[in-house]
This record gives sequence, C-alpha cells and structure tokens, in this order.
Amino acid sequence: MSDSIDVQDKEEAIDSRGHLEKLATQLASLIIQEDGRPNTNAINELTRNIQYACINTKQFGYYIAKQLKDKHFTNLVEHPSIVNLCCKPSTQKDLESDWVAYWCQMLKIARVYHRKIWELCYIPQALYEHGMLMQGMKGIGFGCGEEPLPSLFASMGIDITVTDLDPALSTSGWLDTGQHTTSIDKVWRSELASKEEFDKHVTLKYVDMNSIPTDLSGKHDFCWSICAFEHLGTIKAGLDFVENSLRVLKPGGVSVHTTEYNYNDKETIDNWPTVLFQRKHFEELSARLVAQGHEVMPLDFDLGNDVLDLFVDVPPFGYRNTPQEPHIKLAVDGFPCTCFGVVVRKKA
Repeated sequence: MSDSIDVQDKEEAIDSRGHLEKLATQLASLIIQEDGRPNTNAINELTRNIQYACINTKQFGYYIAKQLKDKHFTNLVEHPSIVNLCCKPSTQKDLESDWVAYWCQMLKIARVYHRKIWELCYIPQALYEHGMLMQGMKGIGFGCGEEPLPSLFASMGIDITVTDLDPALSTSGWLDTGQHTTSIDKVWRSELASKEEFDKHVTLKYVDMNSIPTDLSGKHDFCWSICAFEHLGTIKAGLDFVENSLRVLKPGGVSVHTTEYNYNDKETIDNWPTVLFQRKHFEELSARLVAQGHEVMPLDFDLGNDVLDLFVDVPPFGYRNTPQEPHIKLAVDGFPCTCFGVVVRKKA
C-alpha cells in the first residue's frame, strides 16, 4: 500500500505542476492585455495573485507537517490498545496516536498526516475494539478497490469477501487509478499475507452497493467500506447503504464505514458522483438505527484544534515534488471536508 500511495503522490504532484502552469498561463492573459498594458479590471485585481497565495499556503503547511512528522512519528507500538473509538472525523491527534502508529506498522504503510492513512487505521481499530479480528471470523468489504485490509485480515485467519462494482458497469474512471477491483490478485499484498493465506481466506464478488444481494444476508461477523458510500449518487442512497449493510451481518455483528464529511453546516453537494455528508446526516442516521434497536457508537464532531486541523489543503493537491501532505482537511468543490467514521453494532 505504501508503494501505491507513493506512486499516486508522485503522479498527482506531476499533474498538479501541470495544472498550476496552465493556470498561470491563463491568469497571465488576464494580467497583461494584448498591447502589453496591465489589465486593471476589478476582477483581475482580485484574482491575479490567487495562485501564489495558494502555493505559499500549501508550502508552509507541508513544511509544518514535515517538522511535526519528524517529531511525533518515531514511536513503535508493540500491541493494540482500546481507545473507545467513536463515530468521529479524522484529526491530527489521531494520526499522532499510538493506535494509528500500531495499525500503520501492521499494514506496513508510511505514517503521514493524511486522512487516507487515518481511514486505513480507523477500520481495523474499530473492529479490534469490538472483538472482530479473531481467527475464524467472517468479514465483507464494500467498494474495496485495491486496499490492503483484505490481506491484513487474511493473515489473521479471517475469511473475507472483497466486493466492488462489476468493472463492466463502472464509469467513474477508477479503473485507471487503481481504485477498482478488477481481479482478486490485484487485492493481494504480499508483504501482509502469503499467497497461500490470501487464496485460502479471500474471495471476490461483484456487488452494487445500492442493491446488496440477499444471498449475502446474515453470513458475516463484520463489514466495512472506506470512502465508498459517498459515490452512490445521493446523500439518501449513501445513508440507506449504511443501514442496508447491516443485513449482511449476523446478530451482534459490526459495521464500520468512512466517508466524506463537509463540516460546513449550511450548503452541501447532493445528486452528484461524490456527495458530501454533514453533521445533520450522521445525526439522522444514528437516530434511525438506534430506533431499530442497533447500537451506534457515540457521535463526536470535534475537528481538533491543532495546527494541521486548521490547515485546509486546496486543489491541485500536492505541488512539484511534494507529496499530498498534510491532507487531513481539504477543500472539495469549495467545501471544507475531512473523513468521518461510523461504527454500528447490529442488534443481537
């Protein structure tokens, strides 16, 4: 996984550089008129230096993250711990915690100030705390792409069903970016599980998350998804998925999911390839599930108040040869966002 993150960062840095150079060219045409005189249009006065403001802000943020990483990310953690993980957003404090350090070690991924690292650690931490990561358990992942968790769980002797949308039906472009499962072999991480362990414990099934097949019902001890249900078309469809995911579980099973969280309480994005959930949506979902007799872990909307919690990265993400870091909070179509995790135990 660390290799794929590094490659992705490099590719995005190259794309970002090209994007900024193109933007600079476009802005230059606004700054200087065809006859060489400066453009004094009021809009130009407001916008012509935005690119430099963005670059400066990003570079200072990345520099601070590098200093903090060198200071805080040196600890080795031998054993997992119980932290009573709740439904919450990703924060700087989490990424500096022992529980994140432990799962980064287990996943053999670099620990950086990135919300995707937080997601990869949030899922196993929540499952561990609820007694799900034991030999003989059965789990199912939704929209898995090529994430490393199936290999990690297989190494623990857990039977895993990896699911993703049938590639023939995918129009999102994820096939080109390694975010879609086109074959079971693409999910295997040799550094986490032997091929024998993986083949014994992991199977692939194509599933539409908007229509979970009934033949999966009641067969699993746990299920999970990482930043997947915001891509189901609408906010309602995403929330319905979390509720419907409980059907695949045995009584007392655990469902853990992460998604996009727009922490602006006013407007948001709906009816779009990527929708953005707000506090009210998680509160409504929790109330709905609790009314059905399920247990939803406490909701905590504290965004953190450390320096990188206050840094909102802006596109293009990454710059020059700088990887995507820090990237805990970011602007998505103009809205401040981060990841949010949801943990639900199905009624017994």
